[in-house]
Parts: sequence; structure tokens; C-alpha cells
Amino acid sequence: MARPVVAIVGRPNVGKSTIFNRLIGDRLAIVEDKPGITRDRIYGISDWNGKSFSVIDTGGIEIDGDDAILKSIRVQAELAIEEADVIVFMCEAKAGLTSSDEEVAQILFRSGKPIVLAINKVDNMKRADDIYEFYSLGFGDPIGISGSHGTGLGDLLDAVTERLPELTDDEYDEDVIRVALIGRPNVGKSSLVNAILGEERVIVSEVAGTTRDAIDTPFERDGQRYVLIDTAGMRKRGKVYENIEKYSVMRAMRAIERADVVLVVINGEEGIIDQDKHIAGYAHEAGKASIFVVNKWDVVEKDDKTMQNFETKIRDHFLFMSYAPIVFLSALTKQRLQKLLPVVQHVSQQHALRITTHLINDVVSDAIAINPPPTDKGRRLRINYVTQVAVKPPTIVVFVNDPSLMHFSYERYLENKIRAAFNFEGTPIRLFTRRKSENEG
Repeated sequence: MARPVVAIVGRPNVGKSTIFNRLIGDRLAIVEDKPGITRDRIYGISDWNGKSFSVIDTGGIEIDGDDAILKSIRVQAELAIEEADVIVFMCEAKAGLTSSDEEVAQILFRSGKPIVLAINKVDNMKRADDIYEFYSLGFGDPIGISGSHGTGLGDLLDAVTERLPELTDDEYDEDVIRVALIGRPNVGKSSLVNAILGEERVIVSEVAGTTRDAIDTPFERDGQRYVLIDTAGMRKRGKVYENIEKYSVMRAMRAIERADVVLVVINGEEGIIDQDKHIAGYAHEAGKASIFVVNKWDVVEKDDKTMQNFETKIRDHFLFMSYAPIVFLSALTKQRLQKLLPVVQHVSQQHALRITTHLINDVVSDAIAINPPPTDKGRRLRINYVTQVAVKPPTIVVFVNDPSLMHFSYERYLENKIRAAFNFEGTPIRLFTRRKSENEG
């Protein structure tokens, strides 16, 4: 199930990043008292009264001016508006209603999306009266909030969740492997879809970002049913979208949420750039099975060390995804293409693999015997037992005497031992440490 999306939109310097951090409980966004400091949309997950949703922190919308950063921020906000199910329109009590607020309001009216009007920096009772002038924007009751004090956020979240669409069950059967292709524009995602299917099902162009929307393509191969989810480029055109790499993440995230296996497509001709790491990181954080697909391998000048050297670069750049296999291929010539789907099927099985409790405890007991947990101020971590509690991704809980004694390096050691015993190739493992309660056996 794909989560609904909430976008926080408004002119610069109204405190969007502070509210974003409050909603997701993490300081992912850069907060600085300077207009335009939030350069990219940042994404996180929030939960309120049992309803989970994705949150987008946009840069401010600047209506006038040709400054490249401000133009970029406007595009981010427009794309967020296009993708969002609910929009939080933020203004600011201290400055009062500005002409920029009114112009942003006009953009939001045209979106036709549900709007929640939030007035930030209502830090005291004197400021509470400042919200009334915002009624003139026509979005109903403004909600006074304070990012610095955290007040009013419950009312804001109530209003947001009331307007969220209901989650719908996935339309595909459990045995269908859903495969998302992600990557920055022009790495050959659409060409790869066409090559896998053996027909021109997706329009391919040399212009970055010409895929018009996320496209689901069901097919069957060797008795296994698949759905390819091709992440879209941008719907709109024009100069303002020319620096399109920064805007490819939103649809990638939606596709990732719906997928079982994520193909992180890299342009073998151009090599690895930071945006590749940025996009791949979302697949890892979402706990999805992943495969690195190095496309355009036919045009790379090669010797007997080229593939090995490129693989080393991937491992160096993506240390957090050492579990993901690498497939080198060419969508254009179909060179090595036949290797891809067997790997997809394998990592999908690994992603859904469940290990019995006694087997996993045997492995952990052996690991402890080889390398006992270290002591901390005379106290030693005692591992009582281990059990797998979920799949997709494999999720393992380690019950101990005191979770604070579990050092991250020892947790990593246990994860490596579990991987060595059961493989889990292509999938992250989630490892949680919990205190063993008195009534547990």
C-alpha cells in the first residue's frame, strides 16, 4: 500500500522545515533563518492516530524573480502540489498576510487539492489574534501553530488526517513480484522496461524526463508473474524543469513503497553520482529488496578489469547496501539481459524468507561463543533469545537483559553472522533489541 502524501507549501522563511521536523520526529531538514535554505524537497513518514502518511518539505514558492535557487524552489513546490493528496499551506503570524501569500494561495486554489491553512510562529497569546486576517485567503479556519514551541500541532494533524484518502489494498495477488525501476533521468529505465518486455510499451526519448507518468506493466515469464513499475519523469515541460535530477525522487518514493524488488538503474557510461546514492537510499530505508542494474554497458570501453573496478566503485559508494547484487547489462543490445529476472526472483524470495526460531538461535549462540558481547562498566550484555517477527524485509528481534548494553558494532556483528548463515542476498535485515520481560519464557 502506498501512503498518502502531505506537502508543506508556502513562501520562504515561514518555518516549513521546523514543522516538518516536528511532524516526522527527526531533524532531516536544514533549518536556518534565511529564505531558500531548504534546497531540495525532503521526505519523511509521520503517523497520527493510527494513520500513516508521507510528508514533503518543500522550499518556499517565490513568484517573482529569476534567481536560479528561487526558481528551483518554485518548481519543487509545484511538483509537490502535483503529487500531494493534502497540502498544508503555511503562512506566518509575525509578518502577517503578504502579497506572496496571496499569490501562493492562487496556485493552491488551481491545484484543486484539500488545503489545511496553518499560521506559524503563534508563540504567545498576543500573536493568537494575528491569524484572523488569513481568513481572507478563503481556505476556512486558519490553525495557529508554533514550530519552536510545538503548540497547535495536534489540531493541525487532526485537520490533515481528516482529509487523507483511505488506504486501498494492493490490486495484485501475493504471488506477483512487483518490480520498481528507479534512478535519475536518462539512465535508461524506460528502455530497460521495453527490453524486458520485448516490445515498445513505454515511450523512449533521449530527452531526460519524458516518461509521462508511473506506468504499471504486468507480464509473465517462465511461470512467474511480475509487474514492472516504471517511475515517471516530469509531466510538465519548459526551462524551469531543465535541472530535473533533483525532482525525480517523489515518484521514485511512491514506486518504492509499492514494490517488492527495486532496480536501482545506474548509467554505466556516466558512472555514479550523488543523486544515485540519494535515490538508492530511499529503497534501503523502505526495507525493499534491491538490485543495482548498470545499464548502457555496451558503450563502456572495457578491459579485463573494467567490470571488477565498477563493482568496487559501487561497493565503495553504497556501503549501506552491500547486500544488493549487481547486474551489468545493455537495454539497447539486450546484452546480459537474460541474467536480470532470475536475480529479481531470487532476491524476492530472500526478502520473504522466514527462519525458524531454533535455527536462528543456534546461529546466534555460535556467534556469541566465538565473540562474547563486550562489557560496559562491568556489566555484560546477555542475549536471552532471538526470533524473526516479520518478512519483507526480514525483521529480527533480539531479547536481552538491557538494550542499552547492545553496542551498534556488536549488533552489526550479529547481523553479519545471520547473513552468513542464511544468505538474505538482496534484502536489508531489520534488527531490533528489546528487553526480555519477566513473564517471557
